[in-house]
Amino acid sequence: MFMDIAGRVGRRAALAVCLALAGVAPVAAQDRSEDLRTIEELKAQVARLQAGAPTDARLGELERRIDLLAAEIEKTRTGGATEVEAPAKGEPGLGPAASKVYRKARGVSIGGYGEALYQNFSGRTEDGSRAGLADRLDLVRVVLYTGYKFSDRILFNSEVEYEHATTGAGAEELGEVSVEQAYLDFKPWAHVGIRAGMVLVPVGFINELHEPPIFLGARRPDVERSILPATWREVGAGLFGETGPFQWRGYLIAGLDSAGFSASGIRDGRQQGSESVAEDLGFAGRVDYVGAPGLLLGGSLFTGGAGQGATVDGQAIGGRTTIFDLHAQYERRGLWLRALYARTRITDAALINARNGLSGNRSVGSRQYGFYAEAGYDLMNARPHGTWAVVPFLRYERFDTQDEVPVGFARNPVRDRTIWTAGVSVKPLTNVALKADYQWLANEARTGVNQLNLAVGFLF
Repeated sequence: MFMDIAGRVGRRAALAVCLALAGVAPVAAQDRSEDLRTIEELKAQVARLQAGAPTDARLGELERRIDLLAAEIEKTRTGGATEVEAPAKGEPGLGPAASKVYRKARGVSIGGYGEALYQNFSGRTEDGSRAGLADRLDLVRVVLYTGYKFSDRILFNSEVEYEHATTGAGAEELGEVSVEQAYLDFKPWAHVGIRAGMVLVPVGFINELHEPPIFLGARRPDVERSILPATWREVGAGLFGETGPFQWRGYLIAGLDSAGFSASGIRDGRQQGSESVAEDLGFAGRVDYVGAPGLLLGGSLFTGGAGQGATVDGQAIGGRTTIFDLHAQYERRGLWLRALYARTRITDAALINARNGLSGNRSVGSRQYGFYAEAGYDLMNARPHGTWAVVPFLRYERFDTQDEVPVGFARNPVRDRTIWTAGVSVKPLTNVALKADYQWLANEARTGVNQLNLAVGFLF
């Protein structure tokens, strides 16, 4: 039981707590080699402590001391000032800000994040034609998390998003206020819980982990917007938990609605928990292996009908939509590596086209795919200076929302896209990011338009 709690904040913090409980004062490492020697010396203490079972009261004290010692270790590692808050680690499937209620003993928690974005578009397309795109400056979103911890076993968590600064008339692209999460967690067992309400669909990386300082790039990867339609949330219920080195989640939710499907993808088929039609339900689940330091390997699956009771000439639309992804991430000692592959299959695509009035190369893709890989490295890792991080990165994306279309329809070469992104993310503090990148956009029709992106993001 002790090691379960220790795992939440990392091996090094847990070892420090073990030493403290054994009556030996932890020693701050002066360099990496001394730090490693200290960890080896502590292993013997851990083995002795594992032989005894701590009481519930002692577990509560352990959690409190782990949080304090984790902060001290992080300050020692980075050379940061004492007033700087150490980075918090999120719960499985939740970012650091979204996880604040889980770190409360009781009562109300408040967190949030936000981002602003400047986009400067090239004046010409790939083939030299005039692009005609106006540059944009946008307060993309401001989000507030509020939660309430009723007891050690029951809590409420919510996320409300304000998009594009206004919902008023006159804006070229109207914003909106949306509930992105609002759920209850029940944890009757140590490693398994029940979750019900508005939940984030557990696919890919960005759909669950979308707080700006915790992903690279001024814009979210396009693969995770077009193939995996982030941010995707829905009302439902299911289980979540941990089994050995595996974390998993599985929910029964309202399905997609094919009335929103188009050549650009399934994104507008999200019902978002707003009086969702539930004639067709869907299942969404994921499993991740996290048994090695800094490594995450996993996959996710969604499957469910999207017809929602609709018919065409008396023929019911099944519209089963199946999405799966395989993903991997490695983050350790300044190195950041991430890769994802996703594929979608849709049955009855011809009937969906008929329902939505789509013809020719405007067809819904009966098969869609996308993948991306990105790499970055924190230049401050070799010589830490306070809490600063400077992470140059490179990302490659390839995706096609019309990889296959029904017989009698045509593919549009505009939908077969490639994007290179190169940039840098600068963090003066762990929870604040200043980002700049340049994107080279190409498609088979040669109408891609390159763009420069500048962004600021934060979480708290």
